[in-house]
Amino acid sequence: MLSDNLHEINEECGVFGIWEPERCDVARLSYYGLFALQHRGQESAGICVNDEGLFHFHKGLGLVHDVFDKSTLETLGEGNMAIGHVRYSTSGGSNAVNAQPVVVRHIKGSMALAHNGNLVNSFELRQKLENEGCIFQTTTDTEAISYIITKERLKSHSIEEALEKTMDIIQGSYSLVVMSPSKLIAARDPRGMRPLCIGKTPTGGFVFASESCALDAVGATFVRDIIPGEIVVVDMNGMRSIRTHVGKCDPALCVFEYIYFARNDSVIEGASVHEARLRAGEFLAKEHPVDADVVIGVPDSGLDAALGFSRASGIPFELGLVKNRYIGRTFIAPGQAQRENLVRIKLNPIESAIRGKKVVLIDDSIVRGTTSERIVKTVRDAGAKEVHMRISAPPFLNPCYYGTDIDSKENLIACKHTVPEIADIIGADTLGYLSVDAAKEIAVRVAGNYDYPLKYCAACFDGKYPTDVPAEGSKDRFEQKIPKEWKEKHFTNAKGNAK
Repeated sequence: MLSDNLHEINEECGVFGIWEPERCDVARLSYYGLFALQHRGQESAGICVNDEGLFHFHKGLGLVHDVFDKSTLETLGEGNMAIGHVRYSTSGGSNAVNAQPVVVRHIKGSMALAHNGNLVNSFELRQKLENEGCIFQTTTDTEAISYIITKERLKSHSIEEALEKTMDIIQGSYSLVVMSPSKLIAARDPRGMRPLCIGKTPTGGFVFASESCALDAVGATFVRDIIPGEIVVVDMNGMRSIRTHVGKCDPALCVFEYIYFARNDSVIEGASVHEARLRAGEFLAKEHPVDADVVIGVPDSGLDAALGFSRASGIPFELGLVKNRYIGRTFIAPGQAQRENLVRIKLNPIESAIRGKKVVLIDDSIVRGTTSERIVKTVRDAGAKEVHMRISAPPFLNPCYYGTDIDSKENLIACKHTVPEIADIIGADTLGYLSVDAAKEIAVRVAGNYDYPLKYCAACFDGKYPTDVPAEGSKDRFEQKIPKEWKEKHFTNAKGNAK
């Protein structure tokens, strides 16, 4: 079931890690970093602090400021390392037990792990691990990764060597931050499907984060992106890189990071997210021109594309929709009969910018169409003469197996209807999507030195998956009910009665 929030598509998580040469309030710094990454996951949050080899952690359901207050942060105490995580469930349900980081204690020490992404072979890995006697407490891919690292650690000289071996086993998308009693480690899958960058603090420490905006939040200076397939280790000897998995695959960064997932003040792989969204709007104006009076963006990620559309088309840009920023993911509509009011509670129109005008309405995506229908109705009710919908992404035609909560074609409106039909369903006069070719051209590197190209995964749009497609890819694949045939075999006797 897809989210019924303001937008209908959600990303999986954000990871953060910090290492400092001296003990300090790393818990509070992690809190600031996670706060900056809140947009990447709003179901749960967690922080684990390493104080001279002792791990103190706290995690729970809710936004960062709900899970952590002043007393909680003080309880975590000081240390010289910490990792943190914000989560949206793309595999495993929204349960407190699935919150990260995952903390493991084994004969060679302790380990904490935070993960952004989805494995495509997690189902097979979990079955194998369970057959070997592993007992799972969660329903996430992350726990399987932690088990494999632990198994490899028991026969390896170091945790980084264990992580190298683990990367030979796990497949799919993953950006990892791993903490041992003496080391902070970051790793990115060989395709670099999810972002991960390095920063340096004023005190000589290091930070790992899903996006550069988290570095800014803790006063760290951006150093570089972690290379796809790279493992970066930080300890008292400094920072070093392990590149045994670099170059094994073509890069395939998720293009939707630029379209929607990332915060617009972030820079990913040397390309500004804000500039990428401006370019998406410019491409839209060229591919789907329209005679209109005003361009309006749906907050937040539609605003940059709307500005780009305005610049390219010459149609004035207006702030026509205001977002209520105090409504979190846990907001519940008061009832089915009042569901039509939900968009007005989250988005309210500025009628003076809309009434009597032909409006170009820019949004980042249409999944089911229900949210778009409500937004179009809101704009019409505000007095728009015409509403021309433009989407700064191509149509969603395929499931995503790498960390987005679209795990089947069942709810994808573009799989069932043509563009004119979708326009009619959502109540727009016309509808235009960004082309797949244009989507792959929106990001341009403006900074940094990179010895690999900026290439994308756009499988949700074009069906060209960079990995094998998993046999079992549903979001709740580890939480499904007992199959009927298994239940009949094990829970009923010959007369059909329960055993």
